[in-house]
Amino acid sequence: MQVQGKQFFMHWFAKIMDVNQIRFAIFLAVFLLMLGLEYIIQRHPTVDVKTRRLKINLALTGIDILVVRLFFGAAAVGAAQFAGERGWGLFNYLQWPEGLETLFCVVFLDLMIYIQHVVVHMIPFFWRFHVVHHSDLDLDVSSGLRFHPIEILVSMLYKLGLVFALGPSAMTVLIFEAILNGMSQFSHSNITLPESLDRLLRYVIVTPDMHRIHHSVEKRETNSNYGFNLSIWDRALGTYIHDALKPQPQIIIGVNAFRTSEEVSFKNLMMMPFRKVPQDYSLSQKEK
Repeated sequence: MQVQGKQFFMHWFAKIMDVNQIRFAIFLAVFLLMLGLEYIIQRHPTVDVKTRRLKINLALTGIDILVVRLFFGAAAVGAAQFAGERGWGLFNYLQWPEGLETLFCVVFLDLMIYIQHVVVHMIPFFWRFHVVHHSDLDLDVSSGLRFHPIEILVSMLYKLGLVFALGPSAMTVLIFEAILNGMSQFSHSNITLPESLDRLLRYVIVTPDMHRIHHSVEKRETNSNYGFNLSIWDRALGTYIHDALKPQPQIIIGVNAFRTSEEVSFKNLMMMPFRKVPQDYSLSQKEK
């Protein structure tokens, strides 16, 4: 019995390591590509020191990864493997072709992430944690990784619930996670795309110019363009804004309450949700 338990553990450990290596390779490739392009085709002038921000955002990312590993192990992909071996979830009952199942799950999960994003703007308690993401004084590839650990934990619980309910394959979840992570880095990146290409891409995916509007200090703009990957949800559900009040290079990034480097230091970011947070950005508040 002990031997079987050890074999089961080693089997799962090997799977987890393989998944983590694949995800890390994809993450690193996209991160380095966007980081390099930001130096070549920068779109928006920087306000804060980039190296300082990179250190803070990557430190937050490291803590987020450790927290997720501590509480959830292989997280969403591991949950899909676990559910599949027990026949849990909708697609463990349906006999859909694998390609169709993957397409449906990726699109549906993207919609659920869009809804989650709207909710964290709508409910003041969740906004207290999400404001850490919005408090960045500049927007670049590292901003797509800048989240408070508690928000990451709640987000992971949400995704695990979706995975157990849907019962997608582990490969489907890995594909979705890779797309979501890669697109988050792309949409937050500070790169210039030709106007015609940006306009064309926006019909399907979220571009950096589209998402930069979401990080504006203007409340109406902050509460728009919620998508990270597919742009169709913003268009279909009435949260899409094509142009900001100011030209793209002049958009003021961040939150009005936090405008200095000291206010968004690593220590202050970790404590930010537990201090006074500008609730007027929440969708639950009336426009001012």
